[in-house]
This record gives sequence, structure tokens and C-alpha cells, in this order.
Amino acid sequence: MDFDWTEEDRAFRARVRDFLARELPSDWAALSRHGPGSKEQTEFSLEFCPKLAEAGLLVPHWPSEWGGAGRPPWEHFILGEEMWAAGEPRGAQYMNVNWIGPTLMRFGTDEQKRRYIPQMAAGKAIWCQGFSEPNAGSDLASLRTRAERDGDDYVVNGQKIWTSYAGLAEHCFLLARVGGSDKGKSGIAIFLVPMATPGIEVRSIPSLIGHGDIHETFLTDVRVPASARLGQEGEAWSIINYSLANERVGIPRYELASRVLDGMVKELSKRGRFSDPVTRLRAGSASAACEAARILVHRTVDKRSRGEALGAEASIARVAVAEADHAVTDFGLDYMPDAFSGDGDLAVQTHHERAIVTGIAAGATEIQLGMIAQRWLDLPREVH
Repeated sequence: MDFDWTEEDRAFRARVRDFLARELPSDWAALSRHGPGSKEQTEFSLEFCPKLAEAGLLVPHWPSEWGGAGRPPWEHFILGEEMWAAGEPRGAQYMNVNWIGPTLMRFGTDEQKRRYIPQMAAGKAIWCQGFSEPNAGSDLASLRTRAERDGDDYVVNGQKIWTSYAGLAEHCFLLARVGGSDKGKSGIAIFLVPMATPGIEVRSIPSLIGHGDIHETFLTDVRVPASARLGQEGEAWSIINYSLANERVGIPRYELASRVLDGMVKELSKRGRFSDPVTRLRAGSASAACEAARILVHRTVDKRSRGEALGAEASIARVAVAEADHAVTDFGLDYMPDAFSGDGDLAVQTHHERAIVTGIAAGATEIQLGMIAQRWLDLPREVH
């Protein structure tokens, strides 16, 4: 593939940057302090995303029939790089753009598409993802939340945990076990559930990464119509893999990491502390990690743009992004620790807080490495 941007690509990036310069408020750095899941940033997204949609910059890669412009996938990717570099002003709605919307377009019924996709394309919908459970995090096949068929409905009981954005979401992309299966991939179904449905209780979990960002979600006799099921019973695993592959390449945090690193290097240079060869070596290593992540993600996007299925490439890219995030944070902790103090550099602090998540979200790094070993290197699952 050609790693150089075309003139059209560069013009599109400039257009996105101009839009951000006009529309982000002067106090955006403080407003975005706690990440896309904070109440402040999520509420801001409901003002920002409709403007983005009106400018044709929310879902340019979606088909025109669903509010997009049928633009090349690369424009969507450039858009994502710039949004994350700016602190992700789309808030929780980046999930709609990157994987929930595309998953519905590919697997949803006509009724489901008509009901949900226009609101996403207009920038007026907040969704959450009900995947992880107390005993089923990266191993989703172990989930226990169960949906029992009752006439034209399902009755759902169970618990979800680490549910990002659940406190403000209107709908949940929910996984539940169906039929008689107690474990394994074959007995899972996906449901599109309004969060206002009786029997759903959401509790915020205090965390280092933000205020109101992650939650526990309890489901007690939640009645969901069969028409809310996405795909067929027991056939959800391929849909889940499609969704997760899009998620793993849809958060280009290396762009933000690279800019944070550049800022630290400039500050250290001003202080006369960047002449030490070891310091420069560490900065170069962190910069190389960011560039490696960028290239691996670009390679994955290129494959997807040609209509090819994503295999272990998405996992490889996801691991590289996490490694880049941590390399930049580690450099800051070692060579500019004062930036992490209460009155230090806000951009560095924010990046550090969010970097904690990148080795966990969308499947922990250890799980990704196992998938790479099995799918890419054809190694056995277990060694005896």
C-alpha cells in the first residue's frame, strides 16, 4: 500500500482541522479532561455532533441512503485521527460512527435500520455496549446474562460491568445467552435495548479514568421484543467479531500520543533538558512506537477499504496503539514527572489517565496476543 496521503486527503484533513478550530470552545482542554464518557463531554457531543453532521463530517463514509456521502473509508479514518488528537469531541458518539452504526447497516433488519441509523447520522444518539460481565470480560463466550423467550418477547436477567456511557445512553447493544446453552459462542444473541426499559438499573463505578465514565448495569426481568434481536439466535459471534474488529481500529490514540510527546519534547528543550542522549533515545523510542502503531492501523484500514475481512490485523494494530500510549506515558513519568502534578500539564495528565484504558478496552492486550498467536502464527491454544 502507499503510505503517502493524496492532495484530496490533505485537503480533507485541513477541512476537519478548520472545523475544530471554529467549533471547539476556548475551555475545551478542561471540558474534555475526563474523556468521552464524562457527563460534560457527552452532553457537549449532543451540540457538537449535529453541527458535524450538517457540515458532512460526521459519517462521510456511510452510504448516502443512511445520511452519509459514500466517501472513501480513508476520509473516515482521517476524521477519527483528528477527533482523537483534539480530545474526541464526538464524545460517546464515536462508537455509533465506528462500529455500532456499520454493524446495524450490515446485519440489521430494515425496521432496525430505519429506527436507529438516521438518529446516529444526525449526531443525536448515545449508545452503550453491554458486553463485559463480572466473570466474562475479555472472554465474552463465558457471559451469563440470559434472555428467555416468552411469546413475542424475551425476558432478560443478568449483570453487565465496565459499561462505558451507560449513565447517559439511550440504547444498549446488549449480549445475552439464549436457548439451553450455558457457555460457548453458539448460544449468544444480540439485542438492541432502550435503556429506559423497566428493570434496568445503572450504577456508576468510581475510577481513575473519569467521572461517570463506567458503570454496572443490572437487568431484572427486562422485557425486550423479539424484533429487537439483531441477527438470529446463536449466530451472534460473527456479528460480535465484525463489531470488535471495527472497534479495535477505530480509536487512533497514537495521534494524540504523538502530539503529547511532541509537547513534552518542546518543554524539555526549553528547560535545557533534552541534550542528554539517553533522554533523546527514549523520546525517539516512544516516537517510533507511535509511528509503528500508525502504520499498522493504516495497513488494517487499507485492507478493510478493499473489502477484505480483518483477521489478526485488527488485534495487532490494537496492541500497537496500546504500546504507543504507554511508551509516551512512561517517557513523561521518567523525564517530566512534574507534568503529572496537580498544577502540571493538563494534556499530559489527561493522556496518562486515558492510557490506562488502552491495554484493557476492546479486549485486554494479553487476550489480543493470544489471538495473534493462534490466528496469525497458527500456534496451539495451550501447550502441554
